[in-house]
Amino acid sequence: MIRKSLYLALALVLSLSMLLTGCKKEQGSTELNVLCTPQEEWCQGMKQEFEAKYGITVNYVRMSSGEALARIQAEKDNPQFDIWWGGPLDSFVAAKGEGLLEAYDSPNYKNLLDQAKYKDPDNTWVGVYVGSLGFATNTNWLAEHPGVEAPRSWGDLLKPEFKEQIMVAHPSTSGTSYTAVATVLQIFGEEQGWDYLEMYAGQIAQYTKSGAAPAKFVGQGEAAVAIVFSHDTVHEIDDNGLPLLLTFPEDGTGYEIGGMGILKGAKHLDAAQKWFDWAISAEGQALGPKYKAYQAPTVQGVELSHPELLQVTLIDYDFQWAGSNKSAIVDKYTNEIAAADNLK
Repeated sequence: MIRKSLYLALALVLSLSMLLTGCKKEQGSTELNVLCTPQEEWCQGMKQEFEAKYGITVNYVRMSSGEALARIQAEKDNPQFDIWWGGPLDSFVAAKGEGLLEAYDSPNYKNLLDQAKYKDPDNTWVGVYVGSLGFATNTNWLAEHPGVEAPRSWGDLLKPEFKEQIMVAHPSTSGTSYTAVATVLQIFGEEQGWDYLEMYAGQIAQYTKSGAAPAKFVGQGEAAVAIVFSHDTVHEIDDNGLPLLLTFPEDGTGYEIGGMGILKGAKHLDAAQKWFDWAISAEGQALGPKYKAYQAPTVQGVELSHPELLQVTLIDYDFQWAGSNKSAIVDKYTNEIAAADNLK
């Protein structure tokens, strides 16, 4: 009788233990580590919105896309982040090629406006916003230089009046700048494109680390022209009141698809999948303008805040080529044209 009671007691303890273990699994992760590439205000806003919706604590670090790719490459054997959100798609294509991203079949892929353009066929990355590349010229500088017009072609950037008057990020740290370099190579071809880039580098006053920073510095009068994504110029004009004129190269401009991917070996995979699903929902993408981010959405059901930013001459930008050749192109630019020294 005693032995039977003992067996029953042990069985009860075992059942309770299994029940508690099951409950713990169902609770899932309580935190999420995000590597965030867009501007700080948008990163912070997404963190707050996600925490309020899911009750999961978000820890994020903001880095430019070049820095972000280098970080996940360095940490591939022990990833410190669960998901990488934002930044030009070229870096995500490169990351996929190195086996750094986890495939995920999200139920929200159905929301995408263009399945072929905005989603990796192997489900390792997805597009979360779209932005076109443009020129931002300081209107005070134009007033001080009568007869000089804001650039409206890639060739205009080589004019004598813009000698050491252009600011752009360095392609080794910035996806914005790499998009500009890859755009030039796709428009002019490799041989003529590299000749152009050598002359282009001679026009640059200083390189920055962040892709959006040149618009702010040019707006503050530190140079005449910035090469940035157009939504960053709109942000500086609308939200900070800087004296900038936005123009686009009429011979065609490149554009970014901002990417997202779950990192291989993510420690909070369930929370990363929640973020992934939410970021390709209309609810998640409608938050951009609330946090002064004016990129176009990649999903249906979201109103464009600035439709004019996509009503420009876009080239047929080859994201696969740009991503697959990123390392070689950045190395050549850095070693043969302009080293990444003293970035602002």
